[in-house]
Formats: sequence, structure tokens, C-alpha cells
Amino acid sequence: MQNQDIDVAPQKFDADIPDYSDPDADDFAALSRDKVAVRSMQESDLAAIVRIDKKLTGKDRSAYYERKLAEVMKESGIRVSLIAEADDMPIGFIMARVDYGEFGRTEPMAVIDTIGVDPGHGRGGVASALLSQLLANLSILHVDRVRSTLRWDNFTLMKFLARNGFQPAQRLVLRKRVE
Repeated sequence: MQNQDIDVAPQKFDADIPDYSDPDADDFAALSRDKVAVRSMQESDLAAIVRIDKKLTGKDRSAYYERKLAEVMKESGIRVSLIAEADDMPIGFIMARVDYGEFGRTEPMAVIDTIGVDPGHGRGGVASALLSQLLANLSILHVDRVRSTLRWDNFTLMKFLARNGFQPAQRLVLRKRVE
């Protein structure tokens, strides 16, 4: 009898669960969550968020973050804002909310309004871990769309979001100064 190689198609026992062991699978996001600890944001994270933001912007925007954190913790019915940690120290954050409709649409959509990673931990997968965990949390909540707004010249963030599947929206933003 001659030895023959037989190709057997792998069986999918859990069709809805991605197989992260597949070397051909796009498992970058799942792996980044494994490398970086991500947890829900807490009120006690304010000082760390302000510290990280000040390193990134050079500005003290603590009043802004006090308001944002109050909104995230007290006003939002669903908490989806997250903190990334290394050695029990916050090294990054993402603030998002779930809207249950706007302008006559009733489907839920998440809005990412702030993301920051301590520059000392840049390029370490922190932002990817935060976004990956956020998207996993949103899928459990049956939120199937997420959007964000950014400055037209923030090419670094634009490239990051594009690499993670974000595309320009068919939306025109208008503004007017109130005098």
C-alpha cells in the first residue's frame, strides 16, 4: 500500500467563534488584547487620563476630562470606556458612548470621542488592545456600528483607524460660530 497525503477540511464546531489558532486568520486584534490588560474605566482613573493627555498634547485639560469622566460614569446608561494597564498603572484609555439613535434613525451606534496612549508605550499594541476590547464589548451589546470624528490633519490617528477597518462616512459636518 502506498502512502498518500490526504487533505481533510477542518470542521467548524463553533461557527460564530473565530478560530484564533488558525495561522491564516486575522488575529492581530485578539492577540493585542492578550498582551495588554484592559479594564473598564473608573472614576479614580482621572489623574492618569489627564497625565497621559498632557504628555500627548502639552496642555492641561483636566476640566474637560472631569466633565467627560462624569458623563461616562454617571450620565451614560452603558459604560464602554476602557483603561489599558501595565504593571497596574494606566497607560492608555478610550472613551466611548452608545447612542440609541439620532436624526430619526433608531439603530444603536457607538461613538469614540477620545483615545490616548502614554508615549512611553506607543507602538506596543496598546491602542489596538483598547479598540479590540471596545469592539468586543460593543458586539456583545449588539451594537454593530462605531464612528469617530477627528481633525483632518491627524494622519496618525486616521491611519490607525483605517488599519482597523474604519472608512470615511457619508456625512457632512457643518458648523457655525454663535455670536
